[in-house]
Amino acid sequence: MSQDTIELKLAVLIDADNVPYSNVKGMMEEIAKFGTPTTKRIYADWTKPNAGGWKSVLLEHAITPIQQYSYTVGKNSSDSAMIIDAMDLLYSDKVDGFCIVSSDSDFTRLAIRLRESGMKVIGIGEQKTPNSFIVACDRFIYIEVLDGAIKKKAKKRSADTKKPVEKPVEKPVEKSLNKIDLHTIELIETTIEDICDDDGWAFLGDVGNLIVKRKPEFDPRNYGFSKLTPMLKSLTDILEIDERESDKKGIKHVYVRLRYS
Repeated sequence: MSQDTIELKLAVLIDADNVPYSNVKGMMEEIAKFGTPTTKRIYADWTKPNAGGWKSVLLEHAITPIQQYSYTVGKNSSDSAMIIDAMDLLYSDKVDGFCIVSSDSDFTRLAIRLRESGMKVIGIGEQKTPNSFIVACDRFIYIEVLDGAIKKKAKKRSADTKKPVEKPVEKPVEKSLNKIDLHTIELIETTIEDICDDDGWAFLGDVGNLIVKRKPEFDPRNYGFSKLTPMLKSLTDILEIDERESDKKGIKHVYVRLRYS
Protein backbone atom coordinates (compact mmCIF):
# COMPACT_ATOMS: atom_id res chain seq x y z
CA MET A 1 0.00 0.00 0.00
CA SER A 2 1.41 3.36 -1.01
CA GLN A 3 1.98 6.30 1.28
CA ASP A 4 -0.56 8.36 -0.70
CA THR A 5 -3.23 5.76 -0.06
CA ILE A 6 -2.53 5.72 3.68
CA GLU A 7 -2.89 9.49 3.92
CA LEU A 8 -6.30 9.68 2.22
CA LYS A 9 -8.91 11.57 4.23
CA LEU A 10 -12.10 9.51 4.01
CA ALA A 11 -15.75 10.32 4.62
CA VAL A 12 -17.54 7.23 5.97
CA LEU A 13 -21.29 7.25 5.29
CA ILE A 14 -23.28 4.31 6.70
CA ASP A 15 -26.79 3.32 5.65
CA ALA A 16 -28.06 1.72 8.88
CA ASP A 17 -31.14 0.34 7.11
CA ASN A 18 -29.15 -1.84 4.72
CA VAL A 19 -26.16 -3.24 6.64
CA PRO A 20 -25.94 -5.20 9.92
CA TYR A 21 -24.47 -3.62 13.05
CA SER A 22 -22.81 -6.85 14.22
CA ASN A 23 -19.33 -6.03 12.94
CA VAL A 24 -18.78 -2.28 13.14
CA LYS A 25 -15.29 -2.89 14.58
CA GLY A 26 -14.33 -5.00 11.57
CA MET A 27 -15.67 -2.38 9.18
CA MET A 28 -13.71 0.45 10.80
CA GLU A 29 -10.50 -1.62 10.88
CA GLU A 30 -10.91 -2.37 7.18
CA ILE A 31 -11.55 1.28 6.31
CA ALA A 32 -8.39 2.31 8.20
CA LYS A 33 -6.34 0.28 5.68
CA PHE A 34 -7.32 2.76 2.97
CA GLY A 35 -6.92 6.02 4.87
CA THR A 36 -8.03 8.13 7.83
CA PRO A 37 -11.81 8.35 8.39
CA THR A 38 -12.12 12.06 9.21
CA THR A 39 -15.93 12.12 8.87
CA LYS A 40 -18.10 9.26 10.14
CA ARG A 41 -21.88 9.50 9.86
CA ILE A 42 -24.67 6.95 10.07
CA TYR A 43 -28.19 7.49 8.76
CA ALA A 44 -31.43 6.03 10.08
CA ASP A 45 -34.79 6.80 11.62
CA TRP A 46 -33.57 6.46 15.21
CA THR A 47 -37.14 6.48 16.53
CA LYS A 48 -37.64 2.99 15.09
CA PRO A 49 -36.87 -0.08 17.23
CA ASN A 50 -34.84 -1.81 14.48
CA ALA A 51 -32.20 0.94 14.71
CA GLY A 52 -31.56 0.18 18.38
CA GLY A 53 -28.72 -2.28 17.70
CA TRP A 54 -26.54 0.48 16.29
CA LYS A 55 -26.90 2.83 19.26
CA SER A 56 -24.58 0.85 21.54
CA VAL A 57 -21.63 1.00 19.12
CA LEU A 58 -21.80 4.60 17.90
CA LEU A 59 -19.96 6.21 20.83
CA GLU A 60 -17.27 3.53 20.84
CA HIS A 61 -16.35 4.34 17.23
CA ALA A 62 -17.16 8.08 17.26
CA ILE A 63 -19.82 7.76 14.56
CA THR A 64 -22.28 10.65 14.36
CA PRO A 65 -25.93 9.54 14.05
CA ILE A 66 -28.05 11.50 11.57
CA GLN A 67 -31.79 11.44 12.17
CA GLN A 68 -33.87 10.93 9.05
CA TYR A 69 -37.60 10.42 9.50
CA SER A 70 -39.45 8.03 7.21
CA TYR A 71 -41.94 10.28 5.50
CA THR A 72 -43.33 7.48 3.33
CA VAL A 73 -44.06 3.93 4.43
CA GLY A 74 -41.79 1.38 2.74
CA LYS A 75 -39.35 3.98 1.37
CA ASN A 76 -35.80 4.28 2.70
CA SER A 77 -35.50 8.00 3.46
CA SER A 78 -31.86 7.65 4.57
CA ASP A 79 -30.76 7.41 0.92
CA SER A 80 -31.53 11.02 0.05
CA ALA A 81 -29.92 12.34 3.25
CA MET A 82 -26.72 10.39 2.56
CA ILE A 83 -26.57 11.58 -1.03
CA ILE A 84 -27.06 15.24 -0.05
CA ASP A 85 -24.37 15.02 2.64
CA ALA A 86 -21.99 13.26 0.23
CA MET A 87 -22.32 16.07 -2.31
CA ASP A 88 -21.81 18.70 0.41
CA LEU A 89 -18.64 16.92 1.52
CA LEU A 90 -17.48 16.60 -2.08
CA TYR A 91 -17.65 20.35 -2.65
CA SER A 92 -16.14 21.15 0.76
CA ASP A 93 -12.73 19.89 -0.48
CA LYS A 94 -12.09 18.39 2.97
CA VAL A 95 -11.94 14.72 1.92
CA ASP A 96 -10.06 12.67 -0.66
CA GLY A 97 -12.43 9.74 -0.81
CA PHE A 98 -15.64 8.16 0.40
CA CYS A 99 -16.56 4.86 2.02
CA ILE A 100 -20.21 4.04 1.40
CA VAL A 101 -21.44 1.29 3.71
CA SER A 102 -24.63 -0.12 2.23
CA SER A 103 -26.05 -3.05 0.27
CA ASP A 104 -28.45 -0.80 -1.65
CA SER A 105 -28.16 -0.24 -5.40
CA ASP A 106 -29.65 3.26 -4.96
CA PHE A 107 -26.11 4.53 -4.28
CA THR A 108 -24.80 3.43 -7.68
CA ARG A 109 -25.20 6.85 -9.29
CA LEU A 110 -23.66 8.54 -6.25
CA ALA A 111 -20.56 6.32 -6.46
CA ILE A 112 -20.22 7.06 -10.17
CA ARG A 113 -20.60 10.81 -9.60
CA LEU A 114 -17.98 10.86 -6.83
CA ARG A 115 -15.48 8.97 -8.97
CA GLU A 116 -16.11 11.37 -11.86
CA SER A 117 -14.93 14.10 -9.47
CA GLY A 118 -11.69 12.26 -8.76
CA MET A 119 -12.74 10.75 -5.45
CA LYS A 120 -11.67 7.31 -4.27
CA VAL A 121 -14.85 5.30 -3.56
CA ILE A 122 -14.82 2.21 -1.34
CA GLY A 123 -18.00 0.20 -0.88
CA ILE A 124 -18.78 -2.16 1.99
CA GLY A 125 -21.90 -4.30 1.96
CA GLU A 126 -23.35 -7.77 2.15
CA GLN A 127 -22.83 -10.35 -0.56
CA LYS A 128 -26.40 -9.72 -1.75
CA THR A 129 -25.36 -6.21 -2.92
CA PRO A 130 -26.40 -5.64 -6.57
CA ASN A 131 -23.55 -5.74 -9.05
CA SER A 132 -24.41 -2.26 -10.33
CA PHE A 133 -23.28 -0.70 -7.04
CA ILE A 134 -20.25 -2.99 -6.71
CA VAL A 135 -18.76 -2.09 -10.10
CA ALA A 136 -19.43 1.63 -9.51
CA CYS A 137 -16.84 1.57 -6.67
CA ASP A 138 -13.05 1.51 -6.90
CA ARG A 139 -13.05 -1.27 -4.32
CA PHE A 140 -15.84 -3.30 -2.71
CA ILE A 141 -15.53 -5.44 0.43
CA TYR A 142 -18.06 -8.01 1.57
CA ILE A 143 -19.13 -7.76 5.22
CA GLU A 144 -19.25 -11.55 5.43
CA VAL A 145 -15.45 -11.66 4.92
CA LEU A 146 -14.95 -9.25 7.84
CA ASP A 147 -17.21 -11.37 10.05
CA GLY A 148 -15.07 -14.44 9.36
CA ALA A 149 -11.84 -12.57 10.17
CA ILE A 150 -13.18 -11.35 13.53
CA LYS A 151 -14.27 -14.86 14.53
CA LYS A 152 -10.87 -16.31 13.62
CA LYS A 153 -9.10 -13.67 15.74
CA ALA A 154 -11.38 -14.44 18.67
CA LYS A 155 -10.62 -18.15 18.37
CA LYS A 156 -6.87 -17.50 18.30
CA ARG A 157 -7.03 -15.27 21.39
CA SER A 158 -8.94 -17.90 23.31
CA ALA A 159 -6.38 -20.54 22.33
CA ASP A 160 -3.42 -18.37 23.37
CA THR A 161 -4.72 -17.37 26.79
CA LYS A 162 -4.17 -19.62 29.80
CA LYS A 163 -7.38 -18.47 31.43
CA PRO A 164 -10.52 -20.49 30.75
CA VAL A 165 -12.98 -18.86 28.37
CA GLU A 166 -16.33 -18.30 30.10
CA LYS A 167 -18.35 -18.29 26.90
CA PRO A 168 -17.67 -20.56 23.92
CA VAL A 169 -16.14 -18.67 21.02
CA GLU A 170 -18.21 -18.89 17.86
CA LYS A 171 -16.56 -21.12 15.31
CA PRO A 172 -15.10 -19.19 12.36
CA VAL A 173 -16.60 -19.62 8.94
CA GLU A 174 -14.56 -22.38 7.36
CA LYS A 175 -15.81 -22.29 3.80
CA SER A 176 -15.00 -19.37 1.54
CA LEU A 177 -17.61 -17.09 0.01
CA ASN A 178 -16.56 -18.09 -3.51
CA LYS A 179 -14.67 -20.84 -5.28
CA ILE A 180 -11.78 -20.18 -7.63
CA ASP A 181 -13.82 -20.81 -10.74
CA LEU A 182 -12.94 -20.62 -14.43
CA HIS A 183 -13.94 -16.94 -14.61
CA THR A 184 -11.54 -16.04 -11.79
CA ILE A 185 -8.70 -18.03 -13.35
CA GLU A 186 -9.27 -16.33 -16.70
CA LEU A 187 -9.20 -12.93 -14.96
CA ILE A 188 -5.84 -13.77 -13.34
CA GLU A 189 -4.39 -15.14 -16.56
CA THR A 190 -5.50 -12.18 -18.67
CA THR A 191 -4.12 -9.71 -16.14
CA ILE A 192 -0.72 -11.39 -16.05
CA GLU A 193 -0.56 -11.51 -19.85
CA ASP A 194 -1.39 -7.80 -20.12
CA ILE A 195 1.39 -6.54 -17.83
CA CYS A 196 4.12 -9.18 -17.99
CA ASP A 197 7.61 -8.54 -19.34
CA ASP A 198 9.20 -10.26 -22.35
CA ASP A 199 9.90 -13.36 -20.24
CA GLY A 200 6.30 -13.57 -19.05
CA TRP A 201 6.95 -12.40 -15.47
CA ALA A 202 4.62 -9.88 -13.78
CA PHE A 203 5.11 -8.16 -10.43
CA LEU A 204 2.49 -9.48 -7.99
CA GLY A 205 1.61 -6.03 -6.66
CA ASP A 206 0.80 -4.80 -10.16
CA VAL A 207 -1.25 -7.92 -10.83
CA GLY A 208 -3.35 -7.38 -7.71
CA ASN A 209 -3.94 -3.69 -8.47
CA LEU A 210 -5.10 -4.35 -12.03
CA ILE A 211 -7.39 -7.21 -10.97
CA VAL A 212 -9.16 -4.93 -8.47
CA LYS A 213 -9.57 -2.25 -11.13
CA ARG A 214 -11.24 -4.79 -13.38
CA LYS A 215 -13.25 -6.44 -10.61
CA PRO A 216 -13.73 -4.14 -7.56
CA GLU A 217 -15.09 -6.91 -5.31
CA PHE A 218 -12.05 -9.15 -5.88
CA ASP A 219 -10.50 -10.07 -2.54
CA PRO A 220 -8.41 -13.18 -1.75
CA ARG A 221 -10.40 -13.49 1.50
CA ASN A 222 -13.50 -14.22 -0.60
CA TYR A 223 -11.75 -17.44 -1.66
CA GLY A 224 -10.47 -18.42 1.78
CA PHE A 225 -6.96 -16.89 1.53
CA SER A 226 -5.56 -14.11 3.70
CA LYS A 227 -3.57 -12.52 0.84
CA LEU A 228 -3.05 -12.76 -2.90
CA THR A 229 0.31 -14.58 -2.67
CA PRO A 230 -0.99 -17.79 -1.02
CA MET A 231 -4.01 -17.73 -3.33
CA LEU A 232 -1.82 -17.73 -6.43
CA LYS A 233 0.56 -20.27 -4.89
CA SER A 234 -2.41 -22.64 -4.69
CA LEU A 235 -2.67 -22.49 -8.50
CA THR A 236 0.68 -24.22 -9.14
CA ASP A 237 -0.77 -26.15 -12.07
CA ILE A 238 -1.09 -22.95 -14.10
CA LEU A 239 1.26 -20.47 -12.40
CA GLU A 240 4.93 -20.14 -11.49
CA ILE A 241 5.98 -18.04 -8.49
CA ASP A 242 9.39 -16.39 -8.17
CA GLU A 243 10.41 -14.65 -4.92
CA ARG A 244 13.30 -12.27 -5.55
CA GLU A 245 15.51 -10.52 -3.02
CA SER A 246 15.01 -6.76 -2.78
CA ASP A 247 17.31 -3.95 -1.65
CA LYS A 248 15.72 -4.08 1.81
CA LYS A 249 16.87 -6.92 4.02
CA GLY A 250 14.22 -9.54 4.71
CA ILE A 251 11.84 -8.24 2.03
CA LYS A 252 11.21 -10.16 -1.17
CA HIS A 253 9.48 -9.11 -4.36
CA VAL A 254 7.08 -11.71 -5.69
CA TYR A 255 6.68 -12.27 -9.43
CA VAL A 256 4.24 -14.58 -11.18
CA ARG A 257 4.19 -16.17 -14.63
CA LEU A 258 1.84 -18.43 -16.58
CA ARG A 259 3.31 -21.92 -17.00
CA TYR A 260 2.48 -22.05 -20.69
CA SER A 261 4.01 -18.62 -21.45
